[in-house]
Amino acid sequence: MKTFLGVLAAGVFFFLFSCESVDPLKKYPNMVANADPVSAGTITVQFDRFLSSKLSKNEIEVIFYPRLNAVALEFKYELITNRQFWDEASRIKFAEALNHYKTDYAERSLIDKYRKTRAVYGKVNGRTEWESFKFAKTRVAYPVIELGYRFRDEMPFFSTLMRSSKEIDENSDNSSLTDSQQIPMYFTRAQADDLVKLFDQSYLVGLLNLKDEPQPAPGEEGDNYREFNDYR
Repeated sequence: MKTFLGVLAAGVFFFLFSCESVDPLKKYPNMVANADPVSAGTITVQFDRFLSSKLSKNEIEVIFYPRLNAVALEFKYELITNRQFWDEASRIKFAEALNHYKTDYAERSLIDKYRKTRAVYGKVNGRTEWESFKFAKTRVAYPVIELGYRFRDEMPFFSTLMRSSKEIDENSDNSSLTDSQQIPMYFTRAQADDLVKLFDQSYLVGLLNLKDEPQPAPGEEGDNYREFNDYR
């Protein structure tokens, strides 16, 4: 009995020591801090409205994951909870694409041909997680996200299109694999500017020291569609 207890104690000690000795930088090679996720703010965007040609305005939570150095856009789309992750390189690409869009907008060179404009500013590799309801399995896929624009109701919206992608079985269970949703997002220029501010690396790192203190909003929320009236 004493031998058994000794072996058990040694095993527990080894387990605890192993957990403490794991180098977080090896587990999270892109880590900027060994800290839990923190809210970066909220933005408003437009989604396609189900069974309608109109758009619906929705609020999205923006959450910074310091261990991944990634930002997740958390939202519901067609009753599915989604987290769309953007790493630092993708966030920079988003800002660059928005600048290209603003230039094309100012020069009035935008065209109403969706197949030619949905990825006109490039593509990034993303990660998405989703659950169909609160206690459902979290599913994971690594889709391509296209950066471009699209005309809706004669107005040009800066847009992202997260393509559908096959689920990755990270837990090696026996559940049947499925495909992630294809999700377009539509931004006014002001809304896209708001997201660029929340994507900024300096702002995100600053949250780690100040997350327990009241934070001023990094920018006022984008207003509405009236900014497009001069494009007609």
